[in-house]
Order: sequence, then C-alpha cells, then structure tokens
Amino acid sequence: MLRKLSISVDFVRATLANTVAAGLDPNQLLIQNRISPRLLLEQDARISMERFADLQSHTMRAMYDESLGYHVKPLPLGTWEMMCHATIGAGTVLDALQRFCRYYRLFDFDISLDLKTDTRSVTLTLKPNQSADNPNSGYLAHTILFNCHRYLSWLGNAFVPIQSVELLAPARFSQSDYHRMFLGAPVGFSDCSRVKLNRKALTVDIEQTSLSLRHYLRHPTLIMLTQSHASSGWSGRVYELLRRNLTEPPELSTVARALDIHPQTLRRRLDAEGTSFSELKSFMRRDYALHLLGKRGLSIEEIAYRTGFSESSAFIRAFKTWTGVTPYTYRKGL
Repeated sequence: MLRKLSISVDFVRATLANTVAAGLDPNQLLIQNRISPRLLLEQDARISMERFADLQSHTMRAMYDESLGYHVKPLPLGTWEMMCHATIGAGTVLDALQRFCRYYRLFDFDISLDLKTDTRSVTLTLKPNQSADNPNSGYLAHTILFNCHRYLSWLGNAFVPIQSVELLAPARFSQSDYHRMFLGAPVGFSDCSRVKLNRKALTVDIEQTSLSLRHYLRHPTLIMLTQSHASSGWSGRVYELLRRNLTEPPELSTVARALDIHPQTLRRRLDAEGTSFSELKSFMRRDYALHLLGKRGLSIEEIAYRTGFSESSAFIRAFKTWTGVTPYTYRKGL
C-alpha cells in the first residue's frame, strides 16, 4: 500500500525554477498536474507526494531534460532508465554503486563522482568540476545523492543506513526537509557533497529483477519518494503503526509495546533520528489529509473524522497550521 506522504512546496519551486528559461509556462505545468499555483505563494504549504512526483516527471518530459535545467547541458530523457539497465545485473548493491559511478563518468558532467570504501563505510563524493561554471551544481549534486541512495535501497529491497551527509553550501531547503530527504541522517554543509553509507548493507545481493525493473520504470520518481522498508529506522516503524490506525491513532505506550521496546527508549531513539512521537502523529494526519482531499466524494467533515479529529473545526485549524491554507482553499486548487 502506498504511504500517504507530502512534500514542501519549496521542492515544487525548485522543480520549476528553470522552466521559463526553457520556454515553458510553470503555472500551466502546475495546473496540468492538479496543483494550484496559489499554493506557491504560501511559505509553509505542502502537496501530496503523488502530485509532486507527477509534476517532476511531467516537467522533465516537457523540458526534454532529466536534470530539470540544473546541468549545463540537458541530460537526455532515458538517461536514468539506461543507468538502471546498466546496474540491475550487478551481483551486489555495492557492485551496482560502482557501476552507477562509471556510468555517469561517461557524460560530460558538471560534477565528478568519487567512490571510496573502507572496512565499515562507503563514501560517495560529488565535487563541481573546476571547468564547469554552474551555480546550480549544488542542487544537482544533492539530487543525485538522494536518487542514488533511494535506488540502492530499492535494488537490495532494504534500507541502506546513512552514516552522514554533507551538501554543497548554501542550504536550499530547511533543515527539516533535508532531514526527511536523508531519513534522519545528520546533514552538514561544506565545499562538496558526499554521503557515507554502511558498507555491510551494500554487500547484499540485488533482489530486484528485470521484471520488477519494468514496474519500477513506470514511475521511478514516485517509487523513490514513497518507498518504505522494514528497517528504515524507528521513525519509519512508528509511522507505519500509526498509519494502520488512522481514525484512532494509538498512544506512545501502545506503539512501544507493539515494537517490544520501553516507551522512554523509543522516545530517545526517535529523538536521535531528529523527530518525536507527536511530530510523527501530526505528519501522518497531515499526509493522509492531503491524500483524502484529492478524493472529490469526501466532505471536509468526513476527512476530519478519518484523520482522527472529533470536530471539523479542529481539523481546519490543524490543516492551516500544517500547510498555510484551509482545506477548502487547498481543494479549490486541485
């Protein structure tokens, strides 16, 4: 079952940043993907992950550029698909990562890819090429790191633990957004972009096949944004338990008992991942509400009930806190 997630409109703005230069109308792209242009005027607005994934894929096709204009030269449509075909037959996930780096070195790329391994970790470092004058290389690099990590996790059908992340300064999104992108890993900023991964997790055999790759390639953006694995941290496990009881979310003690862990220990582990039980409960309600608002047959009162609110007025206040707009305003833009 697809997890009902949402994403900040800051990522929508980033997706559309180079569309005007490409001769496209960003508002038209938004409307075609059932996203209200008015939402981009709200600082804290969010949209469902499904809508964002569709917008990103649609924009790539409209621009004929998988880098969305962030690369000095357009990355032709099919670049990611051919990388997948080049790596799916590798023996282990680590072998696939090595092929991933060799594949992108074939391009006249704005950034260089360097892979280093030791007994405990594997570090992928991306550095802007001195010969390439591209002020957008920072955004391009951290997008590559995100996509690479999610793809590796998909290949092995298990979350690959992230030990640390460094991104090329300056930061483009909020710290909480980066926290969600890299699933709780510590994120810093420096003169290059790198991700340090658990080496043992990369030595597992690839579980995906040419048949599952065919399904993945129908919408790789959506799969990478929404995929969930059993070992994706304590926050992921808590979120899944909350999602199964949407109308009456369980309390911390009930969730801790289901996970066979002391409540205080669970609090500490969630805190170590940069979140809390109350925040996860709020995220679950928000993401599910965004999903339900896309269903025309449901009233606001029904959505309030399904997301665990006893009164629609409380739901409306919470929704405005989450997104910056009321559920009525949000639905008008769909």
